[in-house]
Amino acid sequence: MPRSPLSVPAAATLGLIAFAAMAFVIPPNGITLLLFSMARALVVVGLLVLLRAGLVSFGQALYFALGGYTVGFLSLHFGITDGFLRVLIGALAAAALSIGLGFLLRRYRAIFFAMLSLAFSMILYGLLVRSEALGSTDGFPVGEITWFGWRPDPAMERYVLYGIVLLFAWATCLGVDAYLRSALGRLAEAIHDNEVRVEYLGVSAEQIVHVKYVLAAALAGLSGALMALVIGHVDPNMANWTNSGEMVFVLILSGTGSIFAPFVGSIAFEIIHAGAMHYSPQAWRIILGAALLGTIMFVPGGLWSLFGRFRRPA
Repeated sequence: MPRSPLSVPAAATLGLIAFAAMAFVIPPNGITLLLFSMARALVVVGLLVLLRAGLVSFGQALYFALGGYTVGFLSLHFGITDGFLRVLIGALAAAALSIGLGFLLRRYRAIFFAMLSLAFSMILYGLLVRSEALGSTDGFPVGEITWFGWRPDPAMERYVLYGIVLLFAWATCLGVDAYLRSALGRLAEAIHDNEVRVEYLGVSAEQIVHVKYVLAAALAGLSGALMALVIGHVDPNMANWTNSGEMVFVLILSGTGSIFAPFVGSIAFEIIHAGAMHYSPQAWRIILGAALLGTIMFVPGGLWSLFGRFRRPA
């Protein structure tokens, strides 16, 4: 695929400016759609990191929910209202759990890795549904949100949160791109192609997979924490297998050709989902399924591959 004339940091910064400028020209419901898209895209970036090593996780909802519930728990039981601090703790909580589970999952590949990740996610879902202290099936609100002690005006609250989400998305693009260009990141494709040869080089493939798993979990926790602030409420469906399935759906829709692909795919997913719910609320799942089928059949490389088709080779 032809390379972009812009570096990832430059392209990410231009994207940050462009999306920030959109806040002045699009209606409030458009801001909401972009908030959902950007927050969801972060967990898909983690899936992209795993997929480059040949791993597919159907259990990222575990860390997505953990990040979200951490945000609500900090407000409910500790009185912490600072949104930035709560988001960081949510991402760290997800990373901490993944370090422990990673010692088990890093030993498995293919369908075994996918199903084990799904199993852990459903265990959390079952615990949340049966836990009265965590709101059971109804969940609970995340409470008041402040930013470094500042409480935005209610009319500006959504726009402030939009800016925060954009900054986290920008930082994620820069950080993950730096990781993928590092020696450790570049070994992902080698593990996918021939893991035995990687071991012959004296490098532990299991350790590399473990690092990728923790990175993907931290991004899922970050995504869930931000989504909790956007919605203002958490519930067990955040950990359900259907949520993990939507994340994989967005990855297939996006493609893996660029670190920016998950953001394109996430926006497309939210547009399709919102349109399907509005015009055909009884058949929105059929519409989403048709979109997935069309992508696999006609754009197997994902939506991002379309950019390569219309760009001249360098």
